[in-house]
Amino acid sequence: MKRFVIATAVLALTTGAVFAAGTHSGGHDTEKMAIGEPGEKGKVKRTVNIAMTEKDDGKMLFEPATIKVKAGETIRLRFTNKGEADHEYVMDQEPAVMEHKAVMEKFPDMEHADANSIRLAPGKTGEIVWTFSNAGDYVFACLIPGHYESGMKGAIQVSQ
Repeated sequence: MKRFVIATAVLALTTGAVFAAGTHSGGHDTEKMAIGEPGEKGKVKRTVNIAMTEKDDGKMLFEPATIKVKAGETIRLRFTNKGEADHEYVMDQEPAVMEHKAVMEKFPDMEHADANSIRLAPGKTGEIVWTFSNAGDYVFACLIPGHYESGMKGAIQVSQ
């Protein structure tokens, strides 16, 4: 019996480390965030097309870099990775994005399972349908190490 308990504890500790390095799920799929919550496709008011790209001078960016939304509005964010590298989009309050950035620096290959984020390989497309519940200033960024520093960040302005 002791061996089973010890083996189970060792397995739990080692698999926990693998999960911590390999995936990230902050529970955003089920909890409401300050920035809002996953939206229903049938309530989409408009679509914002967002390109993820790199420039010859080394800059990486989102186009557009500012998104304006009204509180309560449900929009479709449609992404196209026009670059040659993987890119991601994470949106939230600035302190939460910076906290996530610090974790990504430690675990650069971390996969995301959050409704407020998406990661795309070059040439791929994807979307997030989101209801922006609360007025305020929010941010978005690519948190793959080095991308934020190369300019891959932007602002979301949610008005009343």
